[in-house]
Amino acid sequence: MANQGSEPRQETAVSVDLGVLGKLLSFYIRSINITVSRDLDKKLAGLEVAKGTGKISTLLIVARHPGIRPSAIANAIMCDRSAMGRLVTKLESQGLLIRKISKDDSRSQELYLTPHGEELAAKVTLLVAEQEAEFFQSVSEYEKKFIIKVFKKVLNETGSFDGVE
Repeated sequence: MANQGSEPRQETAVSVDLGVLGKLLSFYIRSINITVSRDLDKKLAGLEVAKGTGKISTLLIVARHPGIRPSAIANAIMCDRSAMGRLVTKLESQGLLIRKISKDDSRSQELYLTPHGEELAAKVTLLVAEQEAEFFQSVSEYEKKFIIKVFKKVLNETGSFDGVE
């Protein structure tokens, strides 16, 4: 008998025949991305960079490369320039980074973390490492290195990762 008036029965991923999706690497990449992003959001809840991999990536890249140009970050994280501009404005309004006019080219900006941004970057670095270790605990170091190698290969071959190490 149908469950009248009650919530619809939730199918689990295991009980649904995925058809061709079950054979597509892209389907699993997207599923992992969504799942790991949700888990990371929980780990970073309450921090200025929560709910946004672009904010996290930008903060950590500026921490590693003081004076980097927004366009270089946009290329590294595959973000268009207008979205990068919004990210920088958001992080600047949160007091995490500052923009300076480049001494080499007055048309270019350089990004630097504020003391608060440096403190947050250090905290986020520890939290993302912790989250990664917990989330991927069933994946060996060898498997992680292999997966990263394969993904870098694909990104390099498609031209998506030019100039990124």
